[in-house]
Amino acid sequence: MAISISDLRRVQGDGPPRVLIYGPEKAGKTTLASEFPSPVFLQTEEGVGTLEIDSFGKLTNFGDVMDAIDALYQEDHEFRTVVVDSVTALQALIWAETGERGDEKGNKKSRIEDFGYGRGYTYALNIWQEFHEGLMALRRDRGMTVILIAHSKIERFDNPETVAYSRYDIDLHDKARDFLKRECDAIILVKPDVTIKEEEQGFNKKRARADGGRSVWMHSTSRPAYAAGNRFDLPEKILYERGRGYAALAPHVPGAPAAERAEAA
Repeated sequence: MAISISDLRRVQGDGPPRVLIYGPEKAGKTTLASEFPSPVFLQTEEGVGTLEIDSFGKLTNFGDVMDAIDALYQEDHEFRTVVVDSVTALQALIWAETGERGDEKGNKKSRIEDFGYGRGYTYALNIWQEFHEGLMALRRDRGMTVILIAHSKIERFDNPETVAYSRYDIDLHDKARDFLKRECDAIILVKPDVTIKEEEQGFNKKRARADGGRSVWMHSTSRPAYAAGNRFDLPEKILYERGRGYAALAPHVPGAPAAERAEAA
């Protein structure tokens, strides 16, 4: 089929958002996800506390995760957001599935490292792709927003333009982390603020002490101290107030339902 200039069209991304939320324990990640419109949770770990959520219960293997996605795709329901809590715990299920499927000759492995030379993580990417395609079917055909929750880790970052430093990043193997980063529209770090105070120690000496602040912020732009980013018009950081997190994000996120947009504005 021939292509010509007359075939050009002005297009704009208008599908429901795909958001990865990560941060330290008890920062409010699950609570924030529960504020998105009509959420249903695919739980791969415990940890909802006193929240009341719609969930399939804890999913203990990759097949159950895909069965839950299939149920949301095939059956009638009114859920508008699918939340995976968490992809950090899902990684262990994917590694177990990778070992069960084995290598190109069908040789099963008990551990992901047993494939040797890092090949297990490459095989695992095929399973991450299956998982992602299932979620994208929910987004494309059922109009569902996709929220991925992950834990954070602090790791060394070797920047070729500066000295090495430590930063917050998503707690996943590099290959899986980079894959999900590419596929998400927004990567948001949720964490409490930190203030530095100086204490007198006597003899004209002072000591710097870090205090955890009471405010929790949603960071959406990458900085040396953390990984983040978005394809929307999100501010660099937004104060997270329990029960108002989605309302603060919605005005900046294409595909946010009109009612929530109006409330947030």
